Amino acid sequence: MGCRHQITPKEQKVYLKRVLTGMRTTGSLHLGHYVGALKQWKEIQDTGEYECFFLLADVQALTTHADHPELLTKSVREVVLDWLSVGLDPNLPHVHFVLQSQVPERHELSVLLSMIARYKEVLRNPTLKTELRTQQDATVGFMAYPVDQAADIYMVSPQPGSESELLVPVGRDQSPHLEFANSLARRFNKKYGLVFVPCTALVGKLGRLVGIDGMTKMSKSLNNAINLSDDRKTVEESVRRMFTDPKRVRADIPGDTRNNPVFIYHRAFNADKAQVRDLGRLYRAGRVGDVEVKRKLAKALNDFLDPIRQRRLQYESVDVRGILEEGTWAARKACQPVVERVRELMHLSYPGG
Repeated sequence: MGCRHQITPKEQKVYLKRVLTGMRTTGSLHLGHYVGALKQWKEIQDTGEYECFFLLADVQALTTHADHPELLTKSVREVVLDWLSVGLDPNLPHVHFVLQSQVPERHELSVLLSMIARYKEVLRNPTLKTELRTQQDATVGFMAYPVDQAADIYMVSPQPGSESELLVPVGRDQSPHLEFANSLARRFNKKYGLVFVPCTALVGKLGRLVGIDGMTKMSKSLNNAINLSDDRKTVEESVRRMFTDPKRVRADIPGDTRNNPVFIYHRAFNADKAQVRDLGRLYRAGRVGDVEVKRKLAKALNDFLDPIRQRRLQYESVDVRGILEEGTWAARKACQPVVERVRELMHLSYPGG
């Protein structure tokens, strides 16, 4: 994908407050993505206070999908459609959809930051430590993930100043990534000179959504997800498969609602809060069965997803390439002065270069 180099009206304003967040392009998005990220992203977008860079991390997707890179091309389109369907709007002057692989300045920044990142520091990252227990042949690209993510964040670092702000919405398990990124930024600023505005983490309130199996977080690879693009029948079938209270073998036995996936979903997605309270009270008293509770959940989920499905249909023929070209060029414009300053301070700027 090439990037258009003309300056569009939305690129003329310089924002001192910016947001950078993103997702790996590894398939369609699900309810867990909505609860853990997308809902919060839209709320930030709608304030109009921040220039929002929403990153499609296709390069980082290669850390787990290098053997089947052809799947990433389709996934990019699916993720864009999912973002549009939940109300993220790249037509707004402060919103950009950015394709990671098409920002060469960002790749350069990642390499330069890696020169001051300490190997032992990277190894202390909890995500890496967990994954390395199961991966026997981890790649260098995977090991460099924390540095790579720091480059994602700081490629759009605004000009340092009292009013400058760099906000990064993250899940609760991603805080160590931001702590590492900030330590790297502070180290650079101290060693070479002030370039980076330390980022501020905005941790989501709801955290991870448990999968329909009730065992782990929702994940497409674990076959325990409800996708944002699923039709009504698929949602109903998924709800019927949902785990409930394993100790409740009959409807007249009082059941647990606190850790019950069906009620977790009711609380997250059922707009009729009075119904949720009544169902919970009856369930805890052994006066309503799982079938009825699931039936009402399926309806609530489909009511929630219907507007998302309708918007997705409206966007099926949208020019995804054009959206990404415009947003990616905006990111390049933001990143270029950052990288130029980093090069200068690291004595990598040469006459005529």
